[in-house]
Amino acid sequence: MDHVLEPHLRELITKTFDEWIPFNRILGLHLTEVSAARAVATLAMEPDLVGNPVKGILHGGVISATLDAVGGIAAFAAVLAKADLDDEGRVSALNRLGTIDIRVDYLRPAGGRSFVATAYPMRAGNTVAVSRMELADDAGEIVAVGTGTYIVG
Repeated sequence: MDHVLEPHLRELITKTFDEWIPFNRILGLHLTEVSAARAVATLAMEPDLVGNPVKGILHGGVISATLDAVGGIAAFAAVLAKADLDDEGRVSALNRLGTIDIRVDYLRPAGGRSFVATAYPMRAGNTVAVSRMELADDAGEIVAVGTGTYIVG
């Protein structure tokens, strides 16, 4: 599989992730890297994202949503890298992208000031794609891992 996305495609995916998906904006997610081999997004700890106010740790739903978002974009990028589509076809493909299933394993409390979510596409088929994801805190500790299955066609 070719792991290089043309610059125009990387820009389209990044703009979609950062600006066009309202929930990603609410969470404060920013896509920092995208290729057919992986996607990386960052998340800053904000008071509204805390799940345990006593310990000040990230809410599990925020973790799940973050892993889902980066996993979906990784799957989408992997599919687009092998597809022969014009921009209209790419936008159409993005409109069909959806989560079929996601599993998240919470490994430790997610404390810290920032987080990095990384996703690796494991399968990029014509209709279904699968990604493996992980979320690390600002000390580099993995706080959660997940696997997502996405409809892509």
